[in-house]
Amino acid sequence: MSYTAPIKDMLFDIEHLANIAQVSQMPGLEDAGLETAQAVLEECARFNRDVIAPLNVAGDRHPSSFKDGRVATTPGFKEAFAQYVAGGWQGLQHPADFGGQGLPKTIGAACGEMLNSANMSFALCPLLSDGAIEALLTAGSDELKTTYLEKLVSGQWTGTMNLTEPQAGSDLAMVRSRAEPQPDGTYKIFGTKIFITYGEHDMAENIVHLVLARVTGAPEGVKGISLFVVPKFLVDKDGSLGERNDVHCVSIEHKLGIKASPTAVLQYGDGMAASIANSAGPGAVGYLVGQENRGLEYMFIMMNAARYAVGMQGIAIAERAYQQAVAYARDRVQSRPVDGSINASAPIIHHPDVKRMLMTMRAYTEGCRAMAAVAAAAYDAAHRHADADTRRQNQAFYEFMVPLVKGYSTEMSLEVASLGVQVHGGMGFIEETGAAQYLRDAKILTIYEGTTAIQANDLVGRKTARDGGQTAKAIAAQIEKTEAELAKQDSAAARAVHKRLKAAREAFVEVVDFVAGQTKSSPNAVFAGSVPYLMLAGNLVAGWQLARSLLVAEKLAAAGTDTAFMNAKIATARFYAEHILNKAPGLRDSIVDGAESVTALALDAF
Repeated sequence: MSYTAPIKDMLFDIEHLANIAQVSQMPGLEDAGLETAQAVLEECARFNRDVIAPLNVAGDRHPSSFKDGRVATTPGFKEAFAQYVAGGWQGLQHPADFGGQGLPKTIGAACGEMLNSANMSFALCPLLSDGAIEALLTAGSDELKTTYLEKLVSGQWTGTMNLTEPQAGSDLAMVRSRAEPQPDGTYKIFGTKIFITYGEHDMAENIVHLVLARVTGAPEGVKGISLFVVPKFLVDKDGSLGERNDVHCVSIEHKLGIKASPTAVLQYGDGMAASIANSAGPGAVGYLVGQENRGLEYMFIMMNAARYAVGMQGIAIAERAYQQAVAYARDRVQSRPVDGSINASAPIIHHPDVKRMLMTMRAYTEGCRAMAAVAAAAYDAAHRHADADTRRQNQAFYEFMVPLVKGYSTEMSLEVASLGVQVHGGMGFIEETGAAQYLRDAKILTIYEGTTAIQANDLVGRKTARDGGQTAKAIAAQIEKTEAELAKQDSAAARAVHKRLKAAREAFVEVVDFVAGQTKSSPNAVFAGSVPYLMLAGNLVAGWQLARSLLVAEKLAAAGTDTAFMNAKIATARFYAEHILNKAPGLRDSIVDGAESVTALALDAF
């Protein structure tokens, strides 16, 4: 089925939760108000509906292929990418100094959701380029910026992130790729990198790899890792493409989902024929980013950008699965309604359990979208606000949000995509209906850019224990203010949301105290509940944003503004509170009281 972007819901979040009016008052963002947001989102929706979405099924059925060292992407991808580049979409939220449009993340995030809903395999190429651009903007020398950024921002060249090696997955201390300094200031790079998204493809004339490697003589562990730019083709002084570098694709993976996205094994420095190695000997030419032995610090800039973007992928795939499930439920006729309202077989959307599944899908998706929109606005304030203290506060909030957006949104996308298959019944298990693709595609989201457990460990260690829970409790204090506003409302929906939000916030604070107080003394007990803590925190923050949505929607509905939409928003917020947010106290129990049973079983008993 076709994809229709949920522009109205996105604009509601951008206007009322992310507060685009405030964002557009920040230096450099004066033209990025609600009117701009609406114009950009409408054009983005049209482009993704007409150009990108029609290639989604084709990409699943006719994946990227590999032959003689070359990757051919799904038929139509190359032409669609050319249109994506021509439309300026790659540079949407990158600086105008390098040819971008300089729009805030508050707008860019919604466009990212659309692209991923339309075709997640396609969207991965721009996603990795965004990360490479962020890293070079932050840590690249003026020469590297001048050489690479304009072409990356335009989309003429694409970027990759090279961390993983056969023996080094998430444990980057085990990275063995090596970098040998050369007299001219460059380095020769040697090693094998695996799971490199769009590491080789035919959609752009050059690919700019950002590669972690260890300089000869560097310290062991993560302190000895540096970051390098290693282009597929070297760049001459006039900006034109020069010789082929000594890096090539050995193979691509055969995957459960995102099949159109080529996941490459890249070999650096093995003396590739018809490359720079012919004249200079083996070794891929690399250029140091920033300082030696600070590569992990720079790579985290890319990883944080990518982690937020992967969270948006979760929201995107959930939205697509929801749209398909609703369309099927309206068409599929089976059984009479249990209340006798129709004296014949009816579309399954009339049945209470189907409504429950669809509402679960809708509430999860809207809650996570709202959470991500507010996080994006915090990112913009952290980078653009005139006041230094406001920047610091928003940076702390955004950093706390990243593991929630990544971890909670991707875990929920699995549940939503699974429910999508369930709504279809037996037809959902048949590939031709398309529901199964969303479930297969969604599975990678809880794995790449750091598994859910890695996001949870980050939430426990860096984001909660390190500051004694101060940031977490500051968020809880903001939630308490929303509770006070709910308490003033005289409606059943507001009362229901208030009750569940209060209970969830209290459960969260208890867990924060447990994590902050026990991480050093009882690390196994705390980390046994790290993922449940992440799920509780994500659930709470998404529920909080829907509670804020309800307050806005009740006010606007009372004023007669788009009452159908506002009433649907109120109903969705209440459903989230009564069917999803109410899980929070149980998660608190498993975290605080259940650690012992996680570790009780002897290892040889498994």
